[in-house]
Amino acid sequence: MRAMMRRDAASTMLGMVVEVDEPGRAVVSMPVREDMLNGFAITHGGLVFTLADTAFAIACNEDERVTVAGGADINFLKSTTAGQTLTATAVRRTITGRSGLYDITVTDETGDVVAEVRGRSITTNRTPL
Repeated sequence: MRAMMRRDAASTMLGMVVEVDEPGRAVVSMPVREDMLNGFAITHGGLVFTLADTAFAIACNEDERVTVAGGADINFLKSTTAGQTLTATAVRRTITGRSGLYDITVTDETGDVVAEVRGRSITTNRTPL
């Protein structure tokens, strides 16, 4: 596991598991717990986005330079609830200079699409801790 993820306390606290870590591609899963539900007993949208953001971060950090999100848009397509497992798959679409474009699909354990995210990355001049 990369140092970036070993230091990621938020992803660890949420029970995320890195399934695939390749340059330009990542797959991360997360079981949905009762404490992740909103007032309607469905998975909080912010946590769906957090899962997608973690896969995005892994996919876009391909070398020794720190790459961060410049922005992202999410479309929620299906609700989920406790006991389900969500999986985010992030794939690089293009890199031009310091800017990258990534698509992240979040699915449930049956393969149904829960959310689609388009992320924009910016590679900085910083090096990892």
